[in-house]
Amino acid sequence: MRVLLIGDIVGKTGRNAIKYLLPNIISRYKVDFIIANGENSAGGFGITEKVAIELFSYGINVITTGNHVWDKKESIPYIAKESKILRPLNFPIGAPGTGSILLNVDNKKQIAVLCVSGRVFMNILDCPFKTADIEVSRLKEFTDIIIIDFHAEATSEKIAFGYFMDGKVSAVVGTHTHVQTADETILSGGTAYITDVGMTGPIDSVIGIQKDQIIERFLTHMPRKYDVASGQGVLSAVVLEIDDKNGKSIAIKRLQIKGHTTTDARR
Repeated sequence: MRVLLIGDIVGKTGRNAIKYLLPNIISRYKVDFIIANGENSAGGFGITEKVAIELFSYGINVITTGNHVWDKKESIPYIAKESKILRPLNFPIGAPGTGSILLNVDNKKQIAVLCVSGRVFMNILDCPFKTADIEVSRLKEFTDIIIIDFHAEATSEKIAFGYFMDGKVSAVVGTHTHVQTADETILSGGTAYITDVGMTGPIDSVIGIQKDQIIERFLTHMPRKYDVASGQGVLSAVVLEIDDKNGKSIAIKRLQIKGHTTTDARR
């Protein structure tokens, strides 16, 4: 099985990168299943029902999120009922939505996807290590093909989580920092790992936001509204090749593909 994991989609520029670049990627790498982090896909902060439906229409099977999952408050009822949008699994009991999903692929194989949030320099949620370990044990009764989006800030926490999950899941893919790392590898237990898959959004930006606005913030420390940058987009992702029989990863390939130019990225 070949699985494509797409890094944090930022605004309209990121969505256009998906629209125009994804079909060729699917064809070239013979992709069977697509996971994308969409927590910044609506105007750079949060996700809406309209944007989610758009992303699903491009062939994305599961949308993961992170700390910005609730930024568009009007979308909470939709996230609560749409099982293919995952909020972090380690939110406290009672939070709307779900943090994991089990789906059929081609009516032959099953794949499980988990979304988990780190805690270092992030919101303090339940322990991601213990929470994920319990859920992985439950999902193992159904499938050995398990993918985790670990949405975290600290590289040390991401690396530790990768080693903790090595041999238990097919892959641990980091998101959140919007900067692609070059440490993709297959760990000794057969788990594919990368610290951060990167951003799918405007190249000429500071992690997706207009660069002048971010520079001003660093210079003045004054709060302000941020806008998603326009211009040429980039799609950042990894392609995983997984052994269907045992759930071990055989290969991981890092992608960073430049593409469509967006002139108005306000939505």
